[in-house]
Amino acid sequence: MKHLRLESTAPFQGLPELVADREGLFEQEGLKIEWIERDAKPKAAVSATPKGLDPFASHGSLLEQGKADMYNACEWGNYCRVQDTAVGSRQIGRRAIVAYAAIMVRADSPVYTPQQLADVTVSVPFYFGTHYVALQLLEGFLPREKISLCNAPNGSKHRYDSLMAGEVAATTLTEPYISLAEQQGCRIICGTLFHGTEVAADRVDAETYAAFNRAVREAVRRINADKAAYLPYFIDYYRTRDPRIAALQPSDLRASRLVVTDPAPIPADELQRTYDWLKSWDMLENTAAPTDLVNLDVQAIAHLAAE
Repeated sequence: MKHLRLESTAPFQGLPELVADREGLFEQEGLKIEWIERDAKPKAAVSATPKGLDPFASHGSLLEQGKADMYNACEWGNYCRVQDTAVGSRQIGRRAIVAYAAIMVRADSPVYTPQQLADVTVSVPFYFGTHYVALQLLEGFLPREKISLCNAPNGSKHRYDSLMAGEVAATTLTEPYISLAEQQGCRIICGTLFHGTEVAADRVDAETYAAFNRAVREAVRRINADKAAYLPYFIDYYRTRDPRIAALQPSDLRASRLVVTDPAPIPADELQRTYDWLKSWDMLENTAAPTDLVNLDVQAIAHLAAE
């Protein structure tokens, strides 16, 4: 049995992996999974830019310390993390879940459209998926100089609380906090699906990652066959963390926001476009080529072997 240590993950970004573990799919592939808990404390330095902040404030922190072998996080953030890694980690493919995120405002907000967020500070967790989602969504409606972001804690719970307390005018949320916010009358100003990737240490070989992907592919098949059966994961994960989420029913969540697909290599053209876009926002300043951010050999061999 191969031992694989994974950084802990929430359902919105890692449901297929959680299902594969709970339903014994990893074990069937000869993998023993150990979940290593990341620091759950909210972290947010006061900042209007990610410059100078630690991209490993949460995701990737345990791998950098040698305590985990793999983690998954948003694709954009992982480009930045593997640029700055001190242990040679690299992306090895896209994760199975295509996460959903939204920029939201309170019911009493005068903002109804993305254009009305010009010069309005949107609270986001820098280096996390909804940071980049906010940039990409807003730049479709606003000139870049009119986009205003500030750093906020990772974890939708903390940003939801800040929004409802009137501390911020708008923020980014993921499920199940989007559904909770909607119950409280909050509005989605804009939302989208976004990819994430798996990042691994060089000790994770193609054979191990192929076995991991075979288990995840079976989990994807099961989730897509009956999405409603897997919505309780989003509530159960927070049951002891937040009584407001514990009070939700699976029917309060939209199955249409649960999107999973087979894990796959990062397409070369999308790799290049993402790299160029991050460069345009003054990120990846120390990376000469997008292929420097991916273990192309492990990615190619493992995904082919998993089919």
